[in-house]
Amino acid sequence: MTVVADERVARFLAELGRALTGEVESGTTARATYSMDASNYRHVPLAVVFPSTVEDLETTVRLCREFRIPLTARGAGTSIGGQALGEGVVVDYSRHLNRVLEIDPEARTARVQPGVVLDALRAAAAPHGLTFGPDPSTHSRCTIGGMVGNDACGSHSVAWGRTADNVVALDVLTADGTRLAIGPSLPDDPRVAESKQLALDNLALLRTSFPSIPRRVSGYALDQLLPENGTNLVRALVGTEGTCVLLTEITVRLVPAPAARALVVAGYADDIAAADAVPSVLPLKPLTVEGMGRDLIDSLLMRRSHPAVDLLPEGRGWLFVEVGGADPAEAAARASEVAAALERDTGAATVVETRSADQWVLWSVREAAAGIVTRMADGSEAWPGWEDSAVPPANLGAYLRDFRALLGKYGLRGVPYGHFGEGCVHVRINFGLTSEEGRRQFRAFMEDAADLVVRHGGSLSGEHGDGQARAELLSRMYPPEILALFERFKAIWDPGDLLNPGNLVRPRKLDADLRFDGPVRSLPVTLKYPHDGGSLATATRRCVGVGGCVDKSSGVMCPSYMVTGREEHSTRGRSRLLFEMMRGETVTDGWRSTEVLEALDLCLACKGCLSDCPVNVDMASYKAEFLHQHYAGRLRPASHYTLGFLPVLARLASGAPRLANRVLGGRLSGLVKKAGGITPERSLPRFAPRTFRRGFRAQERGRPRVVLWPDTFTNFLSPEVGHDAVRVLEHAGFDVVLPSSSVCCGLTWISTGQLGVARRVLRRTLRVLRPELEAGTPIVGLEPSCLAVFRHDSRELLDDHELHGLPSQAFTLAEFLEKYAPDVSFPAVEASAITQQHCHQHAVMGNAADERLLRRVGVRNRTLDSGCCGLAGNFGVEKGHYEVSVAAANRVLVPEVEAASPDTMVLADGFSCRTQIDDLTGRQALHLAQVLARALDT
Repeated sequence: MTVVADERVARFLAELGRALTGEVESGTTARATYSMDASNYRHVPLAVVFPSTVEDLETTVRLCREFRIPLTARGAGTSIGGQALGEGVVVDYSRHLNRVLEIDPEARTARVQPGVVLDALRAAAAPHGLTFGPDPSTHSRCTIGGMVGNDACGSHSVAWGRTADNVVALDVLTADGTRLAIGPSLPDDPRVAESKQLALDNLALLRTSFPSIPRRVSGYALDQLLPENGTNLVRALVGTEGTCVLLTEITVRLVPAPAARALVVAGYADDIAAADAVPSVLPLKPLTVEGMGRDLIDSLLMRRSHPAVDLLPEGRGWLFVEVGGADPAEAAARASEVAAALERDTGAATVVETRSADQWVLWSVREAAAGIVTRMADGSEAWPGWEDSAVPPANLGAYLRDFRALLGKYGLRGVPYGHFGEGCVHVRINFGLTSEEGRRQFRAFMEDAADLVVRHGGSLSGEHGDGQARAELLSRMYPPEILALFERFKAIWDPGDLLNPGNLVRPRKLDADLRFDGPVRSLPVTLKYPHDGGSLATATRRCVGVGGCVDKSSGVMCPSYMVTGREEHSTRGRSRLLFEMMRGETVTDGWRSTEVLEALDLCLACKGCLSDCPVNVDMASYKAEFLHQHYAGRLRPASHYTLGFLPVLARLASGAPRLANRVLGGRLSGLVKKAGGITPERSLPRFAPRTFRRGFRAQERGRPRVVLWPDTFTNFLSPEVGHDAVRVLEHAGFDVVLPSSSVCCGLTWISTGQLGVARRVLRRTLRVLRPELEAGTPIVGLEPSCLAVFRHDSRELLDDHELHGLPSQAFTLAEFLEKYAPDVSFPAVEASAITQQHCHQHAVMGNAADERLLRRVGVRNRTLDSGCCGLAGNFGVEKGHYEVSVAAANRVLVPEVEAASPDTMVLADGFSCRTQIDDLTGRQALHLAQVLARALDT
C-alpha cells in the first residue's frame, strides 16, 4: 500500500482530527519522533493517533480503511525488529488506553488495556502476592499490548513462559471494524472458522514444520491451531506483530510471586563455557538463568565504574541463576544448594547474593545491557539486527562457538549475552551500516546467521519478533508451504493489508529503510563531542530507542517527560528530532528549527541522561549546542542576558547589595522579572551583605594546600556555605586558598547556549588556576553544577592540553576528604537526614563518597529517588517553565520533604535544590559543609 501526500491525505487527516476524542498529531515533531523505534529502521508516519477510547480506535480503523491508509500499532516503541514503524498512521496506546481494569486474585487473572506498562500491572498484582511472569528488561516502560504483539519473554521465562503462555483472552478489533472477544471459547465468526479450517487442512505440515524449542517466536504460531493444542487461537494471534488484529483489551494469567529471592552468580572461563553449563542448571528448577561474558563488563567499564564488578566471582563468563523461597532463609538455602551443585558439576566459581540491594546492583547490568553494548569497549558503534536468535538450550554452547566463528569470518565483533536458560542470545554487532559496503556485508551476514541458527535447530527470533529485521529470512527457517499458510492466515484477518504491512507477510527487505542510509548535513558545531569523533550526527545516533527515558517510575531522566508524558519531551524524542535535523528531510530548517527549539525548551539540562541513559546521551550538551547555533547572530530571549550573565550581574550587585535587594524585593521586582524573562511566580535572589571572597581570611600554616572554588552561588548568595567549608577543610589539616583573582566556570553561559562566552570564561579561569594545577593542588567545589563543568563540560569546550589536568584535580568536598584526609575525625552528629542529590552530581560525580562520609559522622541518611528538583539552574526561573518546574518537584521531592519530621535534616548541596525546597516547602536545606561544621560545634 503506497502512501501519497496528496489531497486525499489532507482530507483524511482533517476528518480524523474532527472525529476523535483523543489526539491526532501530524506535524513535524510527531512525525520525526515516531519515525524510529529501537531498531535500525526509519519510517516517517503521516500522523500519530492517541486514542482515548475503543471508539476512537474503531473510528481510526474505519477512516484508514476508507482512505486506504495503513495503520501500525505501537506500545512503548522499544521494538528491535522495526515492527512499531509505519508510513501511514501510528497508533500509540500508551498515552490513554493504559489502565489496569481488574485484578482477580482468586482466578489469578488481570484485565488490562493494551497501553498498560508491565510494571504498573505488576504493582497492581503485588498486593495479592501475584505477578505477571514475562519480564523483558524494558519492564519499566514496555506495554502489555507490545508484549502480546511480539510475544515477549524476559529473564523468568524459564519458570513462567513467554507472553503466549500467559494470555487467557484477547478483545480485538479487526480490519473491517468488527469487535471480537477471543478466549477459551471462540466466537461464531467466519474468520475464526476459516482459521480452524486452515489448520485442519494442513495437519501434517503444521505438525512437522515448527521447531520445538522454548523460544520459537519467529513467524505465525499456526501450530497452536492444531487440535492437540486445543485450537488455541489466542496463542496463534499472540506474536503476530499487529499484522492481523488490533488489541482493545487483554486478559492475562498471573502467577504467585516468590516471597523471597536469592541470586547465585557462577563464573566460568568464558561465555561459551557458561553456555555449556546450562543443561546442568535447568534440572535445579531455577527462576531464571541469564548469561553474559567479560566483553559486556568491559563495555560497561568503558563508561564508568560499576559496583557490580566487585560482586562477580572469578571468571570471564557468568551465569546469573535466581531461585525463590517462602522466606529469605529458604531462598538462601536453595541458593546454597544450587551453588554447591554448580561448583561440583560444572567447576564454577560461585557467589550467593541474598541482600536485595546487591542483587539489584548485579541485575542492573543485565537490564542495561541492550544499551551498554551499543558501544564496544573501544568506543565503536554496534547495532541490532541479529538480536535475539534462539536454539535448544542443549545446543547453546555449540551455537555460540559457531556464531563467534561467523563473526570472525566477516571481521565483525559483537557482545553476546541473554537468556541462556532457554537458549536465547542477544547481541549487537558493529555492522558498518553507514556505508554501502557495510550494508552489503550486513545482508550477507544476516543470511549466513539465519542458516546457522536453523542448522542448530533454532529460531531467527527468540523474543523480539521478526519485524523488518528478520521477516525476509523466514524462508530460510520455514518451507514455502508454511510461508503460504502465513499469507493465508494474514488474509483471513486482514484481507486489505491494512494492518502493519511489510511485516511477516510480503516483508520489506532487511537492508532497506535503514535509518543510517540517508543524507547527513554538514552543520557547523562548536562542542568537541570527544566520544563521538567530533560529530553531532554521530552523537545523535547514540540513542537506539531502548526507552529508559520514558520510564516514569524513578530516576533522574527525563524530568519534563515525567511531567508531560509527551515523546518529544523525552531524551529519546529529542534525540530523534536532532537526528532528523541532521538528516534534513523531515526537519528541514536546520539550526533554525522551531520544532527542535520547542522540544528542547522544556529540557532541564539536568544531565540525567548522561548517566542514566545506557548509551550516555548527553542532551544537556546537545541543547547548549543547539541554542548556541539557533541564536547565532540573532536576538536572544531576555533570560539569556539576565540569567546567562548572572555572574557578571551578581558581581555588580555585590557592590551595593542592600540597594540591589531593595530593587529586587520591592515594588520594581515585577518590572525586573518581566524585563528579564523571569517567571512572575519566582522570588528574586537576595545578595549577601558580604561576599564569601571578601569575608575569607587565608591562614597559611605551612600545611598542604587546597583551592576552594568560590562559585557564583556560594560567593554572592550563600557565603555561609563557603565559610563552613573553610572550617571543615582547616579542621582536616589543610591550608585553604582561593583563586588569585575573580573566576567563573562558565556554567550559566553553557546552560543558555552562549558557548563562545563560556569558552572564553573557562580559558581565563584556567590561566588563573594554572599555577595551582601545575603544582598538583587539588580543587574542592561546593556547587555540584560548577564542579560538573570542570569534570565533564570542560572537555566539550576545550582541548585536553588546555585543561592542565583540571578534570582529575577537581573534587567534591566528600571526595576530597575521603582521598586526602581519610583518617580525619568529626564529632558524631547522630541525626537522621534525607538528601536531594543534585542532578549534575548524580550524572558526573555520584554521591557515594558523600554517603560514606555521612555514615562516618553518624548521620542516618536516605538519598531520595526523586529525580531533578525541577528548578535546575535557570530553567525553573525562566518564564514559561514554572508549572513544569513545580510539577517535577511535586512528583517525589516535595512530598518527601513535607513528610519528614522536623528533626530530620534536609540536605542538598545544589543552590537550586535548596532554593526549590525553600520556595515550595519552607524547609531550609543544608549543604554537606554545613552539616560537618555543625558537628565541629558540638
